Amino acid sequence: MSSLTARLAAVLLALATALLLSSCSSPASDGHTDHEHPDEPVITGEPAGYNADDVSFATNMIPHHEQAVELSALVPERSTNPEVKALAEQISGAQGPEIQTMKVLLVQWKENPDAGSGHEGHGADMQGMVDEATMTRLKSLTGAEFDTLWLQSMISHHQGAIEMAKAELANGENVDAKRLAQTIVDTQQAEINQMNQMLGG
Repeated sequence: MSSLTARLAAVLLALATALLLSSCSSPASDGHTDHEHPDEPVITGEPAGYNADDVSFATNMIPHHEQAVELSALVPERSTNPEVKALAEQISGAQGPEIQTMKVLLVQWKENPDAGSGHEGHGADMQGMVDEATMTRLKSLTGAEFDTLWLQSMISHHQGAIEMAKAELANGENVDAKRLAQTIVDTQQAEINQMNQMLGG
C-alpha cells in the first residue's frame, strides 16, 4: 500500500505542477486548441482504464473511511482495554492513507476528491455507516459498555466496506482501485474476525 500511495502522491504532485505551469505560461488564446501545445508536460490525467464504478467506489469509500477514523478517535479517552485501543490505532493508521490514495485517484480521473466528504446524510445510502444516535451514545459511554458498542458498530461498518469493495472488484476497471479494494477486503475481514473474538471473550 505504501508504494502505491507514494506513486499516486507523486502523480498528484506532477499534475498540480503541470496545472500551475500551464496557467502561468499559457499565452493569450490564439485560436489553437489545447492539445496542440507541444510544450505542455506529457501527463494526460487519464490513467489506465477506469469506469463509473471506480469513481463511485472512491467517492463513497472516502466518507466511509472518514467515519471509521472518527470512530477510532473516540477510543483513547473512553476505553481502558489495551486491545481495543491498539485496534483503533491500527484501523486509523490503515484507513487514513487509503483516504489519501482514493483522493489522488479521483484527481487523476478529473473528479472532485472532496465530493463525498462529510458523511452527514450518507448513512442511508452507504452500507455499514453508523447512525447519529449510535455515535451520540458512543460519545456518552466509557469502559466495557463503550468497548462493546464500539466493537459492534465497527464490525457492521467493516462489513459495509467489504461489500462496497467486493462490488468494486466485480464491476470496477481501474487496476489501482481494484488493488485497494482487495486490500480493504483482506484487512477488514481479518479485523472483523479479531473483533468477534474480542466480543466473544
